[in-house]
Parts: sequence; structure tokens; C-alpha cells
Amino acid sequence: MLAQAGQQAPPHLSDTWERTVTTDAIVFVKDEHKQVKKVFRDFRAAKDSASQGRLVRQMIELLTVHTYLENEIMYPEVRKALPAVEDDVLESYEEHHVADVLCLELWSMDAADEHFVAKATVLIENVEHHIEEEEQEWFPKVREGLARKELQDLGKRMIDKRPSAPREPTQPAALKKAMHAVTA
Repeated sequence: MLAQAGQQAPPHLSDTWERTVTTDAIVFVKDEHKQVKKVFRDFRAAKDSASQGRLVRQMIELLTVHTYLENEIMYPEVRKALPAVEDDVLESYEEHHVADVLCLELWSMDAADEHFVAKATVLIENVEHHIEEEEQEWFPKVREGLARKELQDLGKRMIDKRPSAPREPTQPAALKKAMHAVTA
């Protein structure tokens, strides 16, 4: 499904489609990290609530897709294949949970809300910390521990799943369970 010269990528895929189709999981994830960090920079530079609101929506969509792909494909496979990074993976799941909760809260807020920029800033700071830990601390271990073919297979699975990944935040499963326990 590689793009031929002169062909356009399908409209449901990001504009980085050609670069990511042939890559391994770590390169794919780092490419998504770059996209997210660009939106973070744009948000920090935005001066009006309309622009900030639009950028937060874009940020939430990117993060929702990204965390879904990592949670559903990369993390379980890495955890199974490399027990030495299990603690890193478990921490990453929890960092995703925090991001999911913040995304859900921001999704339902108006950009003019006095807490909107502060909440978006907390989301950005948490995700930047998460990205740094992944890229600096445990991706090198994954690169060393998995064969090139395994990383390419993981990357392909993530790329194939990306078009059907959720684009809007939903209530995290743990939060749903906790809310159900309170109302039961």
C-alpha cells in the first residue's frame, strides 16, 4: 500500500503517511510525538481563545489516536517481549490515563473558561514529560531488545489501525469502573 509517484495518500491518513508506512514502531511513535509537539508550540504561541480552542481540539485528536495505538498495540507487545521494561510500560499506561482524563475534561470545556489554558498547559507538561521518558529511557531498551522485523511488524500494525482509532476522548475504563462503583 505504498504511495506510487504522483498518487495521493488516502484522505483519512495524516500528511506524514508516506514517511510512516515503511517505518518501525519507534520511528512511527517518534513521528507522532513530533506532530503533537508542534501543536503544543502553536498553542503556546496562540493569543486568542478561538485559536487556543481549535489547537486544543487538534491536540486532543492527535493524543487520543496516539495513546490508543500505543495502549492497544505497542505497550502489550513490548511488555510481553521485554519483561525488563515492564515498569516503564506500566508507568506509561498511567501517564496515558492522566492525559486521557485531561483530554476528556478539555473536550467538554469552552476555550473561554478561565481554567482552559491552565488545564491545557498541565496536559502539555505531562505529555512532554511522558515523551521524554519514552524516547530517552525506554525506547533505547526496546530498540536493543526487539529485532528490526518485530519493530517493523509493530509499526505496520499501528499504521494499519490508525484510520480506525478513536479521534474523540472517551471516559477512561478505570474512571468508568470507579464511577459505576460509586453509583451501585
